[in-house]
Amino acid sequence: MKIKVLLLFLVQFTCFGNFSIAQVIPLINAHSHNDYSRVPLFPALEHGFMSVEADILLIEDDLYVGHDMPDTNKRITLPDLEESYLYPLDSVVRANDGQVYKNTDEPLLLMIDVKTDAKESYKILNDQLLDYKDMLTYWEGDKVHEGPILIFISGNRDFEGITKEATRLVALDGRPSDLGKGYSTAMMPVISEDFAKVCKWNGKGEIKPKEFEKIKTLADKTHAEGKRLRLWATPEGEHVWKMLLDAGVDILNADDLGKLQDFLLNRANK
Repeated sequence: MKIKVLLLFLVQFTCFGNFSIAQVIPLINAHSHNDYSRVPLFPALEHGFMSVEADILLIEDDLYVGHDMPDTNKRITLPDLEESYLYPLDSVVRANDGQVYKNTDEPLLLMIDVKTDAKESYKILNDQLLDYKDMLTYWEGDKVHEGPILIFISGNRDFEGITKEATRLVALDGRPSDLGKGYSTAMMPVISEDFAKVCKWNGKGEIKPKEFEKIKTLADKTHAEGKRLRLWATPEGEHVWKMLLDAGVDILNADDLGKLQDFLLNRANK
C-alpha cells in the first residue's frame, strides 16, 4: 500500500476502531448510499450499516472509487478500491475474529456499482478479489462458502462472465426485469430499482394507496423469489423510511447515516 493511504487507513482504524465496530448494533436494513463520497467505509461501519455502496471506475488497469471519470490528463486523485475497501475490510474481519460485527451471522453487503466497461472492469476486480477470497462469500459450482462479506455487482454488470464462473466471488444486483427468469438467490440476492420508476410520490405528505401498492407489489414479487428489495433515489426522512419498510422494501438508502441509524434503532425498540 502507498504510504499516504496506509497512514490514512491507520488513522481511520484508530479513530473508528475494531472495538467500536465490534460492539455496534448491526442494522440489516441500512445501506450507505455513495459511501465513497464521505470518508470511505468506517463511518458506515461505526453506524452499524450492513450494506455499503462503492461506485468504481477502471483507469489505467486499476480500479478507483468514484461516479464520474476524471480528466485522465491530470494526476488521478480518486480513492483506490482496494486501499479504501478491500484491505480495510479484510483487516476489520481479521481483528474481529472472522466477522465485521460480533453479534450477527449475516454477511456485510458490499455493492460495487461499475461505471466503466463491464467485462474489463470485472476482469480487474476479480483478479483483486482473489487476494481477499478468505473474507468473501463465494461459490464453487453449487457449493457456497459463507464469509463475512458478500459482494454484489451493480451498474455495468458482466452477466455472462459472472454467471459462467466456475468459482464465483461475486453475486449480481438484479432489476425487476430479472424477476421470473430463474436466477437463484445465490446468483442474485438483491433486486434494485429507481424509486421514480416504481412510484410517483415525492415524499411530501401521505402516499396515495395506489402508489403504496405499486411498491408493495414489487416487494412481494421480489420476496417470492427469496430476494431482497432496494430502491434508490428515494426521498429521505423518517416518514419515508417507515412507509418503505411497511411496504416491504428491505434495504433503505441513506446519505445521512446517523439519521437512519437513529430511526432504525428507535423502531426496533418500540
